[in-house]
Amino acid sequence: MKMQRNLQRYIHSHTFGHDSRKPGEARTLIVIAITASMMVIEIAAGIVFGSMALLADGLHMASHAVALAINAFAYMYARRNAQNQRYSFGTGKVNTLGGYTGAILLAVFAAMMVVESVSRFINPVDIAFNQAILVATLGLIVNGASVFILDVEHSHDDGAHHHGHAHDHDHNLRSAYLHVFADALTSLLAILALLIGKYFGAIWMDPLMGIIGAILVTRWSVGLLKSTSAILLDEQASVAGCERIREAIESNGEHSIVDLHLWGIGSGNSSAIVSIVSNDPKTPDYYKKKINNVVDLQHLTVEVHNFEEKV
Repeated sequence: MKMQRNLQRYIHSHTFGHDSRKPGEARTLIVIAITASMMVIEIAAGIVFGSMALLADGLHMASHAVALAINAFAYMYARRNAQNQRYSFGTGKVNTLGGYTGAILLAVFAAMMVVESVSRFINPVDIAFNQAILVATLGLIVNGASVFILDVEHSHDDGAHHHGHAHDHDHNLRSAYLHVFADALTSLLAILALLIGKYFGAIWMDPLMGIIGAILVTRWSVGLLKSTSAILLDEQASVAGCERIREAIESNGEHSIVDLHLWGIGSGNSSAIVSIVSNDPKTPDYYKKKINNVVDLQHLTVEVHNFEEKV
């Protein structure tokens, strides 16, 4: 019985906080409701009034509603399966996978914008400026509100820590934020292009702004793909984080690290496996305390070898 009680302090959960509802989940659901409502209104109005501009913008909103739905599904799946033993390090990477998928969809949308813009350059079409400006303004208002709701700079998880590498953000929320921000930017550029086209006759500004917007969206997509793929592929963390661990263990010259792995197991969560050799080996807890003093880790495994035995 006593042994069982002592064992409990060595047993720890691998949920890492993913069993609780994240702030980004509720925000994403609110934005989905707003986007879907605007989508229905624009598609219905486009059909009733015979407006291709309204219908096209409604279908565009539908594509982003699908992308946001993927982000929402990732939140709910990660939360509901946080206790599932099949996931060795919890479900943190589910949210990261949601962000990665969103980044791919952003790139697809950017490519579609370029194709459509080039087509407009080659075959210019007549633009109903007043109607198009109204649609773009409505889109800007809705997407501006969504950007405010998903304000990613103030929506970090409460349990996130800074480890000296880019695994601290909620990538799933970041993906949702970029989708609505891209929409807001597109609406703003469209308004600018339409106003110039209406008052100065420069119709070519409309497709030009489409290409500029696509370039910006592509840059955001690439940045998000890099940060999420680093976690999904278990990329080694920053050199600075590894050096802090080495300095903490090897500073007195009595202990040497012969193998070190430091990687992200989800947005804001990191894990490490450290193999140490020493002439005077200490307990794993001794080294764990030293490491946790310099780097915040949610999961740490320490392997200790006597130098003579290793040789």
